Amino acid sequence: MKKLSSTQWIAIAMVVGILIGWLFPSAEYPALFTAAKATSAVFLRMIKSLIVPLLFSTLVVGIAGHGDDMKKVGRLAFRSIIYFEIVTTIALFLGLGAVNLVKPGAGITLTAAAAGTETVTKMAETKISFTGVIEHMVPQSFFEAATHNEVLQIVFFAILFAVGLSRVQGKPKQVMLDFCGSLSEVMFKFTGIVMAFAPFGIGAAIAVTVGQSGLGVLWNLGKLVLTLYGTLIVFVFVVLVPVALIARIPIRRFWSFIKEPWLIAFSTASSEAALPLAFERLEEFGLPKRIVAFVLPTGYSFNLDGSTLYLSIASVFAAQAGGINMTFGQQLLMMLTLMLTSKGVAAVPRASLVILSGALAMFGLPLEAVAVILGVDAVMDMARTSINLVGNCLATAVMARWEGEFPDQPPAAA
Repeated sequence: MKKLSSTQWIAIAMVVGILIGWLFPSAEYPALFTAAKATSAVFLRMIKSLIVPLLFSTLVVGIAGHGDDMKKVGRLAFRSIIYFEIVTTIALFLGLGAVNLVKPGAGITLTAAAAGTETVTKMAETKISFTGVIEHMVPQSFFEAATHNEVLQIVFFAILFAVGLSRVQGKPKQVMLDFCGSLSEVMFKFTGIVMAFAPFGIGAAIAVTVGQSGLGVLWNLGKLVLTLYGTLIVFVFVVLVPVALIARIPIRRFWSFIKEPWLIAFSTASSEAALPLAFERLEEFGLPKRIVAFVLPTGYSFNLDGSTLYLSIASVFAAQAGGINMTFGQQLLMMLTLMLTSKGVAAVPRASLVILSGALAMFGLPLEAVAVILGVDAVMDMARTSINLVGNCLATAVMARWEGEFPDQPPAAA
């Protein structure tokens, strides 16, 4: 058993979690459900405790510790944003095409969702706008941003801090760089310790999901779930694979390094849970720390491929379920709105549902559809979160190639 890799242990834990959730449903075994929920929560809290120190230290060392040329940082940011917008726009239109072709909302009765109206109304009251996201990027306190794990605010502060540090000369600069470098090293070791607990946390998370909703959760809105999963698979092979080929990324070797973070993202439906390990794996893959530290966390705010594709499907699904025929122009306007309002809110719990609720309210579509989607959202969240991770890892590799810093001879597979 010692020969099993951590990826194999996680896969085993997922199967065990499904069996536990199926055989011991939460309604009949509340004590077991509570214990599993607590185990999952402990694992996620441990992961979240890593985010701020790891992100801050790697980003500062990556920018300030590799030369004083800030033009490189600006160029990397410009190229990253261009790439993010192109790929997420394609994702939106793929989702739009799929939902109009399959029409998963046809035949859905929204009256059954009346009980969820209060939850949906609270989501709709969460106002999200593009200008609000821009304002939200800037922290009024580093410690407040750290307390709430506001990734985009930490990135903003760390970049300014690193730029300021790069202008300092002599011992003060070296002391700060040594501190951040040491902190980064310790946090990666810390990550290794936390990941030893991963099979327990992930298995518990799966058990909670299945025990609460049952295996039948996949059948209630199976058409919608299959539409999302099918479109995400198409997105991978039509968009991500060609991008990797064009950028000359060795796909098999690349996958061998990111498969474990992907599995964590899929099983926990948490981007934060996979972020520390993704950092570590991409550096082991040979990508420069400067690029990994900048592109990966920024992508979690601006390059949510899976989430944007999901939003396009779910929004038109709501119109179909409500018997509302939207013109192509109306759908296009809604896609533009979703593309803008989905930026920078990755740290918001159930962010996609919040954005979706706001968009439906804005366009006069039935909010009850969100209550219907809530029944299978956990299953869909697993898929969209894992694709977000793959898309951001690939974006990091593409930026390394674009910057001329991709390793000619990548290390052996993990």
